[in-house]
Amino acid sequence: MKKIGFIGLLLCISVAANAQKNTDKALASKILRDSRLDTVQNRALNLLSGFTAGTSYGEVWIRDFNTFINGSLKIHKKEKVKDLLLAFFRFQGKDGNIVDGYIPDEKADKSYMPDRFIYSKLMPGYAAHKNTVETDQESSLIQAIGKYIDYTSDTSILNETVDGISVLKRMEMAMNFILTKRWSPKHGLVIGATTVDWGDVQPDTSSIGVEINKETKWAIDVYDNAMFYMAINDFVRLAPKNYKPEKNWVKIAGELKKNTRTHLWRAGQQKYIPHLYLNGSPFSADFKEDELLYSGGSACAVLAGLNTVAEIKQINQQLLAMAAKEKYATVGVTVYPPYPLKEFPNMAPYVYQNAGDWTWFGGRFVQGLIKYNLVQEAYADLNPMIDRVLKNKGFYEWYDIRTGAPKGSGEFRGEAGVLLDAITMLRTWAKLNQ
Repeated sequence: MKKIGFIGLLLCISVAANAQKNTDKALASKILRDSRLDTVQNRALNLLSGFTAGTSYGEVWIRDFNTFINGSLKIHKKEKVKDLLLAFFRFQGKDGNIVDGYIPDEKADKSYMPDRFIYSKLMPGYAAHKNTVETDQESSLIQAIGKYIDYTSDTSILNETVDGISVLKRMEMAMNFILTKRWSPKHGLVIGATTVDWGDVQPDTSSIGVEINKETKWAIDVYDNAMFYMAINDFVRLAPKNYKPEKNWVKIAGELKKNTRTHLWRAGQQKYIPHLYLNGSPFSADFKEDELLYSGGSACAVLAGLNTVAEIKQINQQLLAMAAKEKYATVGVTVYPPYPLKEFPNMAPYVYQNAGDWTWFGGRFVQGLIKYNLVQEAYADLNPMIDRVLKNKGFYEWYDIRTGAPKGSGEFRGEAGVLLDAITMLRTWAKLNQ
């Protein structure tokens, strides 16, 4: 074989670089000329005049607000957004836990598990709730604080006091709650009840499944751990240099990443397993749960930086292959194939989190692809989500992958928020590469 030599190698590299530059330039031009993105962006901003999760939800939810706070800050004064964030600290438990959401007390549905409402003297006239099967409320609030500061440069929120305790200290209290109440010392990972991917419902035959009870099977999944990893990193970068944290959070984050890779990532399959169980599985012994593909946890793992670019490409290919099996599916399908009804009796197959298609997480996966400069893949994955919003003339909670019908809450701000952020990221890249 003839050697090309050093000069020849440099020439090959230069030719390849120029070809990539031309490819990027053409893609950038296409993105900037895509009027569909303008329409969706404008509709999203119009919807984000409000703060509740959607028409079916009267509460302000932190897991939702965390995903549309950037849009909120584009149209609201920062003081309004700051006060909404502080409200969650006003409901914070003494053990550091953060509630899911809050609502004016007179609007709270007391027929829906009336004993579950949480009240605070710091928020008179409001009622809060916490779906205890989740372990993402604390992480979501810390991430939202990070986004607020990144957008506004207003670090004064860290020094705000709630009942005599600074927000910065309360953020650490929230992280300590996870380490003390939602932690597996054996694995060095976050735990929660068994749910579908990022969902907040367990396969519970005795109730609606949102609260820990005698049927709960504790498990470890990638979603909770990716969310906590991002939250720790936000806390570390936001904390002033003169702040003395209770723990070495940099070390904890490093161990969390390593343990997530060790216990949840399967290199041979290039995917994350659904669950690692601590006290047995709630599913039948012959049910092969590890064959299921979770999209939301994978999306958050990519955003968190838990995977290499090569692995992210493989994850994308798997999600696309999954979507190709159903006529109306995108990479946002929560789980595929769905859990059979006998395994998940309170959530039928293809309904809601059991193989419903959620742009709320598909859009986050697109953001992850852009973050790692996989822009061509990101734009391709985003296209059917954009077309779906235009077809249905609005934002919906989830979609039926068999019929394409929009389902759940209308005016779903989580979908609007993640699409707005994805479009913003795409156009930022395009302007730099035009």
